[in-house]
Amino acid sequence: MNSKNKITLVILGTTVVLLQGCASIISQSSWPVAIKSTPETTAFTITNKKGDKIHSGTTPATINLESGAGFFNGEKYTLHFTKEGFQEKTAILDTSLNGWYFGNLAFGGILGLLIIDPATGAMFRLPESISVNLTPQNHSMMQPSIQNKIISLNDVPQALRNELIPVK
Repeated sequence: MNSKNKITLVILGTTVVLLQGCASIISQSSWPVAIKSTPETTAFTITNKKGDKIHSGTTPATINLESGAGFFNGEKYTLHFTKEGFQEKTAILDTSLNGWYFGNLAFGGILGLLIIDPATGAMFRLPESISVNLTPQNHSMMQPSIQNKIISLNDVPQALRNELIPVK
């Protein structure tokens, strides 16, 4: 191989390294998220931070969700769970910074650090799963237990004193 070809290969290799985002290469911008609930077969809907409905289904399910919502902007999802006989529940699924994003510093990927990973959403990651426990509706409607309370007779309003029962 002559020196001209070697120089071309070095320049080509350097360009490829500098133009790639580390998180884009090693990681991903769409993440499978397991959605679970107790009880199972609970209906859910997913909306993104713009309020657009992304998906609806029943638990358990695994859904691929995008981690980016724009340049340097991670996505945030709201999950709404409903099941007959249970109280509705809402949960938030938020992105965090992907550790592979910092690989751009080690490998010299300045374009990956500032352009590629932020634009593709690969600089963010989503949790592997989200799980909620629904509360039965009758649970919240239970009567509070009657409590005995000792207070001074002076604290009882005059109108209620005739209804008092003496304790012997």
